Formats: sequence, C-alpha cells, structure tokens
Amino acid sequence: MDTSKAKGYFWVLLNLVLAGMVVNLVFFVMPTIKKYGDSLYPVGSISISAEGKAIATPDVAQVSFSVVSRGKNPEELADNNNQKVSAAITFVKSEGIDAKDIKTSGYSLSPDYQYDPKTERNFITGYTLTQTVNLKIRDLFKVAKIIGGLTPLGVNQIGGINFTIDDPEKVMAQAREDAFARAKVKAAKMAEQGGVRLGRIISVGEYGFPGPIPYFSAAPGKFGLGGEAMSVAAPTIEPGTEEIRVQVTITYALK
Repeated sequence: MDTSKAKGYFWVLLNLVLAGMVVNLVFFVMPTIKKYGDSLYPVGSISISAEGKAIATPDVAQVSFSVVSRGKNPEELADNNNQKVSAAITFVKSEGIDAKDIKTSGYSLSPDYQYDPKTERNFITGYTLTQTVNLKIRDLFKVAKIIGGLTPLGVNQIGGINFTIDDPEKVMAQAREDAFARAKVKAAKMAEQGGVRLGRIISVGEYGFPGPIPYFSAAPGKFGLGGEAMSVAAPTIEPGTEEIRVQVTITYALK
C-alpha cells in the first residue's frame, strides 16, 4: 500500500475516533456528571417559609334535617314519618335542588323504655323513628326559604348549616401563588443581606391550613332539636367568607 494513502487512512480513522469521543462526552458523559452533581446536596443552602392567603365566599350550603316521630304502633309510625319526609323532599326538589344533592343519611327505629319499680324491669312504652336527610344547596339565595319551608311540613330537627366551597382547589391555587411570591421575595432579601446569591431550588414543601367555616345553627324550639312544626318566618342566612391559607417552604442552593 502507498505510504501516503496509509497516512490518509490513519488520519481519517483518528478523526472519526476523536469525533466519537466528543459526541460521547457531550451527549452521555457530561449529562451524567451534571445529574450526579445535581443529586448532591450543596454545602450552602437556605430554607425560606412563607404563608399565602386567599379569601373566598362559600358557594355551597350543606344542611341536614330530620323527622322524629313517636308512637306505639311501628307501622303507623313509619307511614306517618315517611309521608312527612316525602313531602319535605318534594318541597326541596320544587326549589331546584337536584336529586344528586339529596341523600338519606339515617333511618333509625328504636324502642322507648320505662322502668317499673314494682317489677324492677323495663318495659316498652312505644317507639321512636328518626329519618335524616342531607342536602346540598348550591343557590345560597334559597337557603333561608328552604329552611323556613321545611318545618311546616313536619320537619322537627334541622342541623347546623355548613357553608363550603365547591371547588376549593381554585382558592388553594391563589393562596399557593401568593405564598410562593412571598417566599421568593423573602429569599432574595435574605440572600442580599447575607452577601450571597441564590442558586437552584433544591426542594419545595407545602402545607394547607383552611380557615374556619362559618355556619348557622337554628334556634331551639324553632328550627333546632326538639322544635315543633310551625309556620315561621325564614331565617336570615349569611354565608360570610372563608380564608384559605397555604404555607410553602423553599430550599435554595447558595452560590
């Protein structure tokens, strides 16, 4: 083989080998080294915590009501109770409450006992039947009307009203955004005061703290426990506002 040709083949082969090494270094070795470096916890770091808040007006009211009947004949008792509950459900449906937002949560028939001192034994004097229904009222303007319309139909127990947010994640997102903004500002100020620079974010943590949910509890003798069915004025219902708080902790590497 000609010497000049042999040298040409050698340099071509050498260039190919070098090119392959460069490609391997750029696309495989360096990314691997970077990943390994990123996985190492930096010597210098700083953790910042901040709290964000968001205020929202509840858009759903959760209400529970019960019909409690007492009597000696369980069959008559059940028939009377069922008629009252059916009338109440028909009423709330007529006010636009969807069937999926009406749920029977309790049905209990229990004997009533009385102690006889002569025989020193308890004997059954009758029965108590309790049926409980839970409602979700999505139109808050109808809350007062619905509550005021239940008692004339035989509903004699109405629980407290819980006002909630149907999609709390939207409000949480606002509070989270506020918390991150506060944390970044706080971190930048602390780094400036400490004469260092912020590097990459190492970790992020989040903690949610929903605020108290306002509720309405009906007055005893009207809408509360033991109240009798009567025609009454609709109560004034105010859902108020709910404060959602989110706390985030961000850890930065220091340069």
